Amino acid sequence: MKSFHFTPDAPLDGVPGATFGIELRESAIPKPGPGQVLVRMRASALNFTDLIFLHGRLPQVAGRVPLLDGAGEIAAVGAEVSSWRDGDRVIAHPHQNWLAGEPRPEAYGNVLGSLVDGTLRQYALMPADAVVAMPGHLSFEEAASLPCAGLTAWNSLLGGPPARRPCVPGDTVLVQGTGGVSLFVLQFAKLAGCRVIATTSTAAKADMLKRMGADAVINYVEHPAWSTQVLELTGGRGVDLVVEVGGPNTLPQSIRSMRVGGRLTLIGVVGGMGSLDYVHLLPIIEKALTVFANAMGSRADLEAMLRMIAQHKLRPTLDRVFPFERAGDAFRHFASRAHVGKVVISH
Repeated sequence: MKSFHFTPDAPLDGVPGATFGIELRESAIPKPGPGQVLVRMRASALNFTDLIFLHGRLPQVAGRVPLLDGAGEIAAVGAEVSSWRDGDRVIAHPHQNWLAGEPRPEAYGNVLGSLVDGTLRQYALMPADAVVAMPGHLSFEEAASLPCAGLTAWNSLLGGPPARRPCVPGDTVLVQGTGGVSLFVLQFAKLAGCRVIATTSTAAKADMLKRMGADAVINYVEHPAWSTQVLELTGGRGVDLVVEVGGPNTLPQSIRSMRVGGRLTLIGVVGGMGSLDYVHLLPIIEKALTVFANAMGSRADLEAMLRMIAQHKLRPTLDRVFPFERAGDAFRHFASRAHVGKVVISH
């Protein structure tokens, strides 16, 4: 079988600052052992974390198969597996050991594409309880785009540990940009009866966000202090939830945009790394805000999200689909930040 692997020997050209690349290797097709399934991978999807690995932020990925998102079909089952049959269409759960409930040390860490081999290969051995059934209306490419970005969006809004309050109809949610997480947040929030305010950088992207259901869109290039517009749109009250994907360069504006008692979910740093003056964080105390991190979710969370997607026949927004042999081009396109929605690799 063919599989790609992270390598420090040849940094991927076209990805500024990359200290890792990917190389194609050949190996034998593995056989499932007890409690395992062999998945014929049909599609994989990229996430911002994959670029972080290319930049050497997690050097132990050397030799690993990249990508934590993937979908395919069961090719073989091992002994003691009764839940799956050959041909079943499945989605890989990124947190292989986190099945339900709160994240705990013993169930946390075996994440595809980082500490264990990911999905950018033709066949993958996985625990039988680390895959879930695909919604029937989706293609493999659409299904592959769901686990990381979709689950992150779901657990920011509606799922996650029992102590986390979900959004309710009438809440106002702020989303940033047109990346995978933000578009899933927009779709899920509208299905949940929420009002959505979005930020973006161009008129074309603003039009797309409005077509997808955004109630208001703010151009952050025209309005660098965009929290002022958010407060105006909410009558000075502020939003109930901010899904913060930008990082330190957007966090002060996000905090200023929130209502007293609001919630902020920390997702990523797509706006770049940097430092913050603590004065920008004081409103967290002054407004009694709740700030929580989001690291996707459990298999139970993924199954709950997929039930809603199947019920509403929701489809993800795909930017481009690259063939398996052009995986490097998919990384380059993703790194260019020109995408809107998910970048997918078809096997």
